[in-house]
Amino acid sequence: MTQTVRNILIVGVGGQGTLMTSRILARVAVNMGYDVKATEVHGMAQRGGSVVSEVRYGEKIHSPVIKKGDVDVLLAFEKLEAARWISYQKPGGKVIINDVRVDPLPVMTGKAKYPNDIAQHIAELIPDTTIVDATELAVECGSAKAANVVLVGMLAGALDIPGEEVEKAVREMVPAKALDTNIKAYRRGVDLCK
Repeated sequence: MTQTVRNILIVGVGGQGTLMTSRILARVAVNMGYDVKATEVHGMAQRGGSVVSEVRYGEKIHSPVIKKGDVDVLLAFEKLEAARWISYQKPGGKVIINDVRVDPLPVMTGKAKYPNDIAQHIAELIPDTTIVDATELAVECGSAKAANVVLVGMLAGALDIPGEEVEKAVREMVPAKALDTNIKAYRRGVDLCK
């Protein structure tokens, strides 16, 4: 990597695996010898509310907080969450969006409408945007719950991190009963970046 600090913003809703993803990324960075700082904002995570994780790594990191306009990669587990955080993206940054819709409470109660074509609008704003149905790919690997690890594989490709380092971290952090499915899902995400 030519850059001394990498800023990754991981956004989604409760239950999608955003926190596990940030922990896998932090583990990879530590294993590679980087200084790492991370934050997790759970919000109403157990009720499907926003969950945001910031992961910063490099030679020396002084703060875990990413400033607006400094995100290298925005990894969004849900389309509306991508739109909420797109202003943090740096010029020339990358966006990866799971093409999944999770209706927030105002939409469920009929007080608001979920925006149409939100991922496509983001792709028009940020040229380096990838939209993928990671959930469907995870189902093909054995479990919808592995969608986050499909996205981890894509993130590894976007960050140009050695695949063996990421797979090692997945093996260290994923429970044994779900490991085979998650390794398949991780490798599927990596294949999408080739």
